[in-house]
Amino acid sequence: MEDVREIMKRLLLPAAMLLGAAFAADDIKPAAEAPKEFVLFNGKSLDDWEAVDVGGSGVVELEGGVMIINQGESVSGAVYKKAAALPMTNYEITLEAKRLQGVDFFVGLTFPVGDVKHCATLVCGGWGGSVTGISSINGLDASENNTSSYQRFEDDKWYAVKLRVTPENLGVWIGEKQVIDEDIQEKKIGVRPGPMESYLPLSLTTFSTTAAIRNVKLTPILVKK
Repeated sequence: MEDVREIMKRLLLPAAMLLGAAFAADDIKPAAEAPKEFVLFNGKSLDDWEAVDVGGSGVVELEGGVMIINQGESVSGAVYKKAAALPMTNYEITLEAKRLQGVDFFVGLTFPVGDVKHCATLVCGGWGGSVTGISSINGLDASENNTSSYQRFEDDKWYAVKLRVTPENLGVWIGEKQVIDEDIQEKKIGVRPGPMESYLPLSLTTFSTTAAIRNVKLTPILVKK
């Protein structure tokens, strides 16, 4: 006769396996959904962008899959028309840009910081071609505040730029190098008074410079709860 203990073992084993599977299922949590990436410029059209002429601005055109912001006598560039549908904070913007001619900034990325009324401008290559920083913080331009640094930019060379915006901090990378790490809590954020006020809340601009820009994307940042 089969041992009673063996019979009980055979009867209880399937139940134990089912119970264990149920507990395991309770421990499994759905993976966090990857944030949606917004392609702001795909190289196929400029339909989502509106060129702004502040007087003497250069023409913005599509050429060979890149956005060309032509040199003007003042600020030149275009505003992203669908900015209201994008996150206003906790996001990253990435792009690639190069200076084709000129001696001033070839990346002027104006962006919202919390809402459309509070914006700032990342300047790459300003004030004669090398100053990189954010205008304005506490009323000080990129050449005057803590974000200011001198970066060497060669003509006709692509540079990868990443901007990160959170309620507490502004971060900027040129390639793999972080060049800005600025705490913005309790600080006044705003664009430089003048022509830049016409390019709110999200835009790409140059000053006395022709630039090529491609692969412009915005990605929300997942916030841990």
